[in-house]
Order: sequence, then C-alpha cells, then structure tokens
Amino acid sequence: MKVLQRLAMCTLVLLLAACANLRSQPQPQQPITTQPYQQESILLDAEVFFGRGAQGVADAINRVFTDNGPPDAYIKGEEGSGSLGFGLRYGHGTLYLPDGTTSQVYWNGPSVGFDMGGSVSKVFILIYDLQTVNDLYRRFSGVEGSLFFVGGVGVNYNRYENITLAPVRLGVGWRVGVSAGYLRLSPERTWFP
Repeated sequence: MKVLQRLAMCTLVLLLAACANLRSQPQPQQPITTQPYQQESILLDAEVFFGRGAQGVADAINRVFTDNGPPDAYIKGEEGSGSLGFGLRYGHGTLYLPDGTTSQVYWNGPSVGFDMGGSVSKVFILIYDLQTVNDLYRRFSGVEGSLFFVGGVGVNYNRYENITLAPVRLGVGWRVGVSAGYLRLSPERTWFP
C-alpha cells in the first residue's frame, strides 16, 4: 500500500512540474528573421553529425520534413536517459539558427509510463515555429514509444503552444515501452527537470 501511495505522489509531483512553465532567467529577445533551413542542408548536416550510412536517420528526417516542412532552427547534441516506470533524460548540444548564430543549450525531463531500460544517443532536434530564442527555454510535452536492443533510430514530437520540437535520436542501449513526459530546455545546465 505504501508503494502505491509513493507512486501516486511521484506521479502527482511530475504532473504538477509539467504544468509549470517557468523560464530559468530572462534574456534579451533575439528574433529569428531569416528564412528556414532547406531539406538538403539539414540532411547533409545530419549525415555529417550521425555519420555516413545512417539511412534510418535520413528516413526519419525526411518524414519530419513531410509532416512539418523546413525548420526554423535545430540543435545537435547528445543525451543519456534511463527509466524503470519513472524516467529521466539529460542532454546538451548546440543551437543553430539560419543567420549563423549558435549557442549552447541544455535539456532534461522526467517521464512516467510503461517504460524500462537505458540509452545514450546522439540527438538532432528540428525546431518549428520559433519566433525568438527565448521561446525555446520552456517545457515541451510529448509521448514517446521505444523498442530497441543495442541500437535504434527514433523520432517523436514535443510541443508547447505553436512551437514544435522533433528530436531525431540515434542511440545505443536497451529500451522498451511507452511513456509521457516533457523536455525542459535551458541556456544553462540544471539538474532539476
């Protein structure tokens, strides 16, 4: 009985944290004013990032382009995650804007669901409908399903209002299940999701 009470309390805390959407610190607005990236340039950059021969990655990115069109920005990075019913994900990378601006970005987030295992991944996050860089620093909710042993490619969508993140992951590890959670992006490293 105590286990169920603790499980319910942890679930409630995660849901309340997901509902909160506080920015880590105010920063000057940096409007994104140039044209979005084109599919060929994104595919070339992803091929260099993930390595030649990652056909599954190209297929995943082509599917995201079919669903959403060209992105306004993207992030190249890496992350580690693990779950046994409740999960955590931590990552870091570089944000690229069409005008050539780059900056460090960090993300983390909890998840809850029927999910178990762990993985480390290279991540290529396509970002849609981003008006300013500050709009990126919030919590983006999403649902993820995984089934891989040793390695796999996956993509899911995380959203907040009209902004969409499409993380394409190429990872190694063992992961199986489905979970709901959020990604919290920040300009600085933080341990609390």
